[in-house]
Amino acid sequence: MRKTSRTHNISKKSGRAALYGGIAGAIFSGVVALSYVALPSFFSLDYSSVSLAKLSEDIETNKVVHLPTPDPLKGIYMSQCVVGTPSFRGSLVKFVDETPLNAIVIDIKDYTGRIAFKTDNPTLKDSVSTACGAGDMKDFIKSLHDKNIYVIGRVTVFQDPNYTKLHPEQAVQSKSRPGEPWKDYKGLSFIDVSSKAYWGYVTALSKEAYEIGFDELNYDYIRYPSDGPMSDAVFVNPRKAEALEEFFSYLHANVKPMGVVMSADLFGMTTTNTDDLNIGQQLERALPFFDYIAPMVYPSHYPNGFHNLGNPNLRPYEVVNFSLTEAVRRTEATSSPVAIIGSVPIASTSPKLYTKQPYSRLKIRPWLQDFNYGGTYGPNEIDAQIRATTDAGLNSWMFWDAGNKYSSLRALLPKN
Repeated sequence: MRKTSRTHNISKKSGRAALYGGIAGAIFSGVVALSYVALPSFFSLDYSSVSLAKLSEDIETNKVVHLPTPDPLKGIYMSQCVVGTPSFRGSLVKFVDETPLNAIVIDIKDYTGRIAFKTDNPTLKDSVSTACGAGDMKDFIKSLHDKNIYVIGRVTVFQDPNYTKLHPEQAVQSKSRPGEPWKDYKGLSFIDVSSKAYWGYVTALSKEAYEIGFDELNYDYIRYPSDGPMSDAVFVNPRKAEALEEFFSYLHANVKPMGVVMSADLFGMTTTNTDDLNIGQQLERALPFFDYIAPMVYPSHYPNGFHNLGNPNLRPYEVVNFSLTEAVRRTEATSSPVAIIGSVPIASTSPKLYTKQPYSRLKIRPWLQDFNYGGTYGPNEIDAQIRATTDAGLNSWMFWDAGNKYSSLRALLPKN
């Protein structure tokens, strides 16, 4: 839940222009050769005005290039409205460019369900935002790539008031208001996790985003709803963990073949709980289907008394370190305290250890907190979370601030 809302140390400048020029030349030569064979009359025309340099420039300009995932990755979040505000987004790009940061996570579908970039795709075009977003998204991504900034597109998945308005029958239904979508305490509606038509919609958005240049797709709100009158909610499949894993499997099978890097945001407590938190999320279920798992280990989101820590907001190092140490242990483990039915783990009433595939700990890449919620987060709290992550054996992280200010992070990070 959001409140308040590797080092391939790549230099900030690169020699991609030479590479593009070579590619352009090769493509042009191939086109010319093919034309001589297939279209001889074509060469009766006067080519004195044809500019090979211009063709090379056009190919370079339109070529979509995807950057490799930096190791370690150090990123910040940019909202859908900020990416459409040149002065604001420019200040964030400058911040990234001048510090050890090397990645930006940009909303491409936020909590409204609206899409942040223009598209003619008939499946998506009616959902393009008229309030926020960037009309020049493709060019903006290229400008980030020119600075060797890795670009991640964040997709708010099952929380989607726009889609539920268009397709109310695919929403989580209200028991007390038959035929109407259920809503949480903020008045937001959710798509039912079992809606396979919506799975296709998310896949179409993913493909479109990758084709305009996003290097990675980050899936958030991949869960059943919470924070509302839950007794009023009607689900197609109340076996939440199983239904969610089926979606993970579908998404992986239909998006991963493009070559896109995929990451999933999970509640922080999925690293320490073996049940599904009543929202369908279990760490072991997500691990096989995503390149990275991003547990949201914001100390402000843990209950008082968690791990005997009193007020977690006052203990950011301990909360983050314990959560991520557990995440590493479970990720690398060859067994897990959840039951397995076929390939599907479910919460066990009498926990036993079941065999699982081990994964690299570096699959874990957490979201950390740079916002004041239930406490003040200054440079000391930011530093504590980074140290806690490193001490858990991890090297990458992303910071969240719904306001996109990052005042404390700015004060902490040295300039290059």
